[in-house]
Amino acid sequence: MKILAISDMYVTEQYYVDCFKAHPEYELQVIKFGSDDFIEMRDKFHRIERHGPEEVEIPEEIYTAIEDADVLMVHICPVPAKLIEKGKKLRAVLTNRGGLENIAVEAITKRGIPLLNNPAHNTNGVAELTIGLMVTETRNVARAHMGLKNGVWREDYPNKLNIWELKGKTVGIIGFGNIGHRVAEMLQVFGCKILVNDIYYDPDDEMLATLPIKKVDLPTLMRESDIVTLHARNLEVILDREMLSLMQPHAFFINTARAHMVDYDALYELLRDGKIMGAALEVHPTEPLPKDYPFLKLDNVTLTTHRGGATINAYCDSPEMLLVDYARYLAGKKPRFFVNPEVGYGK
Repeated sequence: MKILAISDMYVTEQYYVDCFKAHPEYELQVIKFGSDDFIEMRDKFHRIERHGPEEVEIPEEIYTAIEDADVLMVHICPVPAKLIEKGKKLRAVLTNRGGLENIAVEAITKRGIPLLNNPAHNTNGVAELTIGLMVTETRNVARAHMGLKNGVWREDYPNKLNIWELKGKTVGIIGFGNIGHRVAEMLQVFGCKILVNDIYYDPDDEMLATLPIKKVDLPTLMRESDIVTLHARNLEVILDREMLSLMQPHAFFINTARAHMVDYDALYELLRDGKIMGAALEVHPTEPLPKDYPFLKLDNVTLTTHRGGATINAYCDSPEMLLVDYARYLAGKKPRFFVNPEVGYGK
C-alpha cells in the first residue's frame, strides 16, 4: 500500500521517515509543500483558513504522485477537490491536524473515501500552556518580567491584595474533549475543584467516573469558577456579554481555543472596568495583532501568539497516531477521530 505523505516546515520529511521505519508494510513517498520561511507559511495558511483549500496552489508533482497513491497524509498542505479527483486509487485521507480548513471534505466524502484527522496531536502542548497561563496570570509573572526589563521593581499589581495559589480553587473547563481532559488531569496535582461543561459527554468516560469532576450547566460554571478556561470547538459565540458578566470579580479567564467563541469587545470592557480580575489570551480575533488591539492597553491581561500546540512533540508524534487510528479503521473498528463516518468502515 502506497502512502503519499506531504511534509512541510512543521511535520518534516524526517518525521515521516522515522515513523514509517516501524511500518514496512507501507510504501512511503514524501513531497514537501511550501518553504521554511515562517512568515510566508503563516500568511499562506491564514489565507487557507479564511478561503479554503482552493486558495493556495500546491506543487504539480503532488498531482502526479497521487495518481497511484492508496493513502494521502497531509498536515497544512491544501487538499483541493481537483487533487481528490486525480487520486483514482485513493482509499483514505489522513490529516495530522484537527482543523479541516485545508481539506475539501465534501469532495472526499462524495467519493466515499474515509477522512481521519488528529485533533489530539497537540493536546498535551496546549494543556501545558493552559496551566502555565493560569500560573502566569494569577501570579503576575509576565507583568513582573516586563517591569524588570523596564528597570522597575514592581510589587503593585491588579490583584495585589488577593494573590492566591491554585490549590483549592475552582476551575471551570468549557469543552471536555481531549484538551479539556488533559487540563483536568493536570489540575489534579494542584488540588483544584473542577467543574466541566460540554454539549456531549462520553457515557464511558473513565475520568468522569473516577475523578472528583462535576458536570454543570454553563451559567453555573461561569458563576462558581475562580478560573474559567475555554477548550470547546463551537462555530458560534458561546461566551457573550451576558455569560461573561456572570464571572466573579476575582476570577480569571483563559482562552487557548478559538477567539470567535468569545465576545472580545465585552471581555475587554469587563476587564477594563475591573468586573473580571484578569485574562490570559492565546488566540485573538485578528492575527497577527493590529497595533490598536485594545487588550494591549490593559494591565490585567497576558497575551501570547497562538503557538500553544506548536511543539516538536506534537509534530513528530502525529504521523504514528494517525497510522494507529487508520489500522483500527482497516480492522473494521471505530477510529478515535473519523470526520465522515457515513462512508463506512474497513475499506
